[in-house]
Amino acid sequence: MIAPMAATITITASAHSAIISATGEAAPRETCGLLHGSHQHIQTALVAANIHPDPTRHFEIDPAALIAAHKAARAGGPPVIGYFHSHPNGLARPSATDAFSAARDGRVWAIVANGEVTLWCDGRSGFEPLSYRVVEG
Repeated sequence: MIAPMAATITITASAHSAIISATGEAAPRETCGLLHGSHQHIQTALVAANIHPDPTRHFEIDPAALIAAHKAARAGGPPVIGYFHSHPNGLARPSATDAFSAARDGRVWAIVANGEVTLWCDGRSGFEPLSYRVVEG
């Protein structure tokens, strides 16, 4: 389990932009991907294939992308600290489906809808909102 998140975490402008861009490109399908960085900082957001059979309403990150990211982290690459996905026809907050499928492992979930990105910690008692600020680099 990842340690509890700080009150405010940072996300690079490029990661923030990548999440928003991926959302626009995928619409009306949900987009998804991986967040890399450190405990209190999101350095990169990498798009992964959404392999869910109904991608207009749900997401499932391609397991091959997950495995490759975790292997790369074990080899010294950036750790996977969380995930992102979009709600093209919804709100930028966890849905009932998100809550049901969450692992409660302390990872960060970025959810985007209508150009708004929100961050959440997938904690033991459910999703908790995270404040963040966008930084350069």
